[in-house]
Parts: sequence; structure tokens; C-alpha cells
Amino acid sequence: MSCLTDCLLCPILLWPAIIGGAAYFLRKYMQGGQFTKQTDESGKVFIVTGANTGIGKETVLEIARRGGTVYMACRDMNRCEKARQEIIRETNNTNIFARQLDLSSLESIRKFAASFKNEQDKLHVLINNAGVMHCPKSLTKDGFEMQLGVNHMGHFLLTHLLLDVLKKTAPSRIVNVSSLAHTQGSINVDDLNSEKSYSRIGAYSQSKLANVLFTRELANRLKGTGVTTNSLHPGAVDTELLRNWKFLENSFVKYLVGPLLWTLFKTPKMGAQTTLYAALDPALKEVSGLYFSDCQPKDVAAAAEDEKTGKFLWEESEKWTGVNTSKKD
Repeated sequence: MSCLTDCLLCPILLWPAIIGGAAYFLRKYMQGGQFTKQTDESGKVFIVTGANTGIGKETVLEIARRGGTVYMACRDMNRCEKARQEIIRETNNTNIFARQLDLSSLESIRKFAASFKNEQDKLHVLINNAGVMHCPKSLTKDGFEMQLGVNHMGHFLLTHLLLDVLKKTAPSRIVNVSSLAHTQGSINVDDLNSEKSYSRIGAYSQSKLANVLFTRELANRLKGTGVTTNSLHPGAVDTELLRNWKFLENSFVKYLVGPLLWTLFKTPKMGAQTTLYAALDPALKEVSGLYFSDCQPKDVAAAAEDEKTGKFLWEESEKWTGVNTSKKD
């Protein structure tokens, strides 16, 4: 017994055990809040953008388990179809559909919306989940800076093209996946399209702030319609959004950073929890214009409360996307 105790207290074994235990419990803590309410989504129709991987795929998987009909709106149809088949096998829900949507193309967005409305006359929840992060400077097919174009402008247009169906289906919801990065963002009113200067992080933070500003302005315009809209921070999640972090491709860096990512980042399943909360929780039926994190309301940055900036962004978004909302909202 004494020999066993001595072995257990040996520093060579003790410190790794302590560090490993601490990392495990820290990982459990970092996974954040979980949406555990049981709901029946049978007969309800959902759209989830960016649904073939990461948070989007996990969101579809859980909605499918609850009986919902889900349209997976994705750019890469091969990957989307593969994910769709996996979800159907796991849930036995065949009401899962793969549809083409490239948020970097206004034409593609219009085609998707028109096709959806030809198939469906109701939409209970639109989940604007897709996004790009920290990518090298590039432009969408319509000349928009890619991060603002995909993360905000694409979803701005998609949302407005589907508003008539959402209103007809009310009570219905719009869920915009933003990020804590919005707190570091600012809307560059003099260079919104990053033509004069470009920062990967700055452009991403601007696009995530745009998500929150859009949500708040839209909530005001939708009062009395039965359509609610909220935004959220999913947490730091280990997904393909990290693909533009080129330093992670180095084998040595992977070896060093891997355990840190495992400890501090959420799994995609846990990253989807606040999206599911905003989309499905019955208690949020009439809640609109809020921002959530870890399945709880959270304060937004002061910049996200600036109504003047919100209106500027709205007007610019109308111009860029060719949408006239003055008679609709």
C-alpha cells in the first residue's frame, strides 16, 4: 500500500494527473449553457444557412430529432447532400432537404428564395448561421468585401426575400448568428467596403456588429407582425471557421495548440445550443431584438445600440442589395 501511495505521489505522475484533471474540468466549464427543454417541432419548417458543417449541421441535427422540416441552404451541394444523408440516417427524419445557396451572390440568394417559396407556403424559423472569418481580402460576385458581403449583406437580402412567408406563418422567428467579436467592431461609414484599407480581423468584427445592428433595427420594424428576431454569440467553437488561421497548418503548432483548443473551445454541438435556444424555446415566443450567449440574454456593445449607425447600415444595405423595405416593414 505504501509503495502504491509513493507511486501515486511521485511528481512524474502527480503533476500530469493534476494538469489533466484541471484541463478536463475547464473544458466542461467552457462548453457553456445547454438548451435542454423538450419541444416538438413536427409540422414546422426551418431554413438553416451554412448547414453542412459545424454549428449549422448540429443545429439541423437537433431540429431533425425534434421532428422539424429543415431546408439546408449551402454553397457546396456535394458536402450538403452528404451531411443531409448523415442526418437522415441518425434521426430517421426524411423531411430534410439540401438546397443551393451562395451568400456571396445576390443572384443565388434570389434564386434560392424563389425556389423555396415555390415549394413551401410557410416558414417558422429562419436561422442565418453561415459565415466566413478572417479571410484574405476578396470580393463577392457583386463586389462586396467578402466578410461583410456574406455575413451581413447576403443574410440581409435573404431575410427580406422571405419576410412575406415569415409574416404569413407568424408566430415565426429569425435567428442571426453573430459573435462576441461585435464588441471589437465598428461600422466604417467612410469605408464600409474596405476599399481604402483592409484588416481581416477588423472586417470580421464589422460584419458581426452589422449582424447585431441589423437584428435590433429589424426587430423595431417588425413590431406587431408576430415575427421576432434575435442575435447571438455561439461561443468560441472549434469549427471550419478556423481554416483561415494558417499558422494552425504547421504540425508543430498543431501539436502545441491542439490541447489548448480542446480545452478552451466548444464542440460544434455545444456551440449550437444558443442557436437552438433562440430558435426553439417557447419562452422566447414574443421576445425580439435581444442578444444571447450561453442560452441567456447578454448586453451588447455600445456601438450595437447606436440607432444612427443602425439606420445608416440599413440604408446602405438596401442600396447594396437592391431591396426597398420602405413599404414592407
